[in-house]
Formats: sequence, structure tokens, C-alpha cells
Amino acid sequence: MGTEMKNKQQGFTIIELIIVVVILGLLAAAAIPRFTDVSSDAEDAALEGVAGGFASAVGIVRGEWELSGRPQGASGTGAGAEVFMDQILLYVDGDTGYPVSGDNEQAHDENMVAADCVSVIQSILLGAPKTTANFNDLAETRYYTYVTQDSAAGNDMCVYYLANTIKNETNAPSGDDYLTLGNAFVYNPRNGGVSIHSNNQ
Repeated sequence: MGTEMKNKQQGFTIIELIIVVVILGLLAAAAIPRFTDVSSDAEDAALEGVAGGFASAVGIVRGEWELSGRPQGASGTGAGAEVFMDQILLYVDGDTGYPVSGDNEQAHDENMVAADCVSVIQSILLGAPKTTANFNDLAETRYYTYVTQDSAAGNDMCVYYLANTIKNETNAPSGDDYLTLGNAFVYNPRNGGVSIHSNNQ
């Protein structure tokens, strides 16, 4: 009779386990920066998507202003010119036709307030992201807005911050902070321009 061979199963040796752990560690170290980049890329894409939709909507409002015969405000000035988009009343600058408010007929591109910026985005974008002018509401909103001055032309502009990119700030952004802080797009009602400012490191 032949001797019967038994198959013995052995576990991994300590050396093999250490090699597996080292390989997994190297893979994780290579993957983690990619996942953090994905987060920054997602923030950039979200901002660019909303800014692009906003810019298109601004152009449509101006087109409606042109088709309506370039209406002026009640006083004959640019302030308070009305345009209706799908039965939604918008106030535009009577000189340029770009929206300056969704609910304040006195608004003009030279004396806008943050509430005008909120009403513009809510009025011209279908399914607009929740936007606030109150810095303390960042946790409950997608965009934070404030008004800043265009130093070259002297008119007011709306700054729309992606709230998630400034949530760790202790003070509300103001002025030209959008050039160096967080991710934002800026709307200039003087010329309808929308510029994107991404400050991801």
C-alpha cells in the first residue's frame, strides 16, 4: 500500500502579510490625492454649470428686453424697466437690458443690494439653487451672495459664492475676496458679463 499524502493548508506567513499590507498602503496613498482632486473638480463643475446657466438666462432676458422695444423705467431713467419672462416680472437696467432685480423696481446697476442679487438668480433660473445674503445661513444654502463695486466702471456687481467653499471662514467675504477665496462667479449688470473664479489649491 502506498503512503497517503495529506494536503496541508497553511495560512500566510508574516512576511507575506506584511508585503500585502505595504502594497495596500501604497495603493491607498496613490488613490487618496485623486479622491481629494475629485472633490475640487466636482466643486468647479458645479460652479461652472450654474454660472453657465446663469449667463445663458441673462442673455435671454436681454433678448426679451430688445424684443419688447427696450422699455425704460416709469421715470424715463434706466431704473425700474420691466421685462416679463414666462409671466415672471424682472426689472432690468433700462440702458443695457440686463437684469438687476426680480422684485425691486428701484434697483439699478449702480445701487444694487444683496437682496437684488438673490432675487435675480431665483427669478431667471428654473430650479435655481438656494441662495442667501445671510452669511450665517451657509449650512442651509448652496450659494452666498453679496454686492461689490466694479472698480473700472463704477457699477455694482453680484458675487455668488459656492457656500461649501467658504463654510470654514469666520468672516463674510466682501469686496474683491472672490479673487483669492473660495469658488465664486461674478455677474456684472453693466455688460451682462459672468466670470468664474475658482481658488482651489
